[in-house]
Amino acid sequence: MQHTQSYALTESNTLLVIIKTGVMEKLKYKVIKSEKQYDEYCDMLAELVAGPRKSKELSDEIELLTLLIEKWDESHSTFKDANPIEILQYLMAENNLKATELAAILGIGKSLVSDMLHYRRGLSKENIRKLAEHFKVSQELFNRPYKLISPLNAQLKNASVMNTTKELKVVR
Repeated sequence: MQHTQSYALTESNTLLVIIKTGVMEKLKYKVIKSEKQYDEYCDMLAELVAGPRKSKELSDEIELLTLLIEKWDESHSTFKDANPIEILQYLMAENNLKATELAAILGIGKSLVSDMLHYRRGLSKENIRKLAEHFKVSQELFNRPYKLISPLNAQLKNASVMNTTKELKVVR
């Protein structure tokens, strides 16, 4: 027998599945109310996504956890105010990633990574793509303007203008 499901929240914020037959089944997930609960749900989601083949029920569970986590992120995210380098430093710390490991991931030298982390060089489009792919986030997180501090780049308003030097040919 096939059931149609819809979701509802009770006064105690317990998520319920309303089945076509009218019987309510209590789910194991609630609206996220704390950092601890958020971390637990993120861990659960990571395990579900990394697990074996996905059944319809498992796909629904992944979708529900994703929805709850995204809702929490929308109202609690500090990334909106952070510049791309602050975000990168945060993600590196969360993933216990050192600058040398980041250099290997990006396929660039350690000195270039150091320059980027110290606001002396901007993030290239290729580096933004690789960072987004590695950390499983949107490229838009890294593709925002921020101020460079290198004297060489002081004339630039932000790092979205890359600091590559090109020789220009004078046409007469």
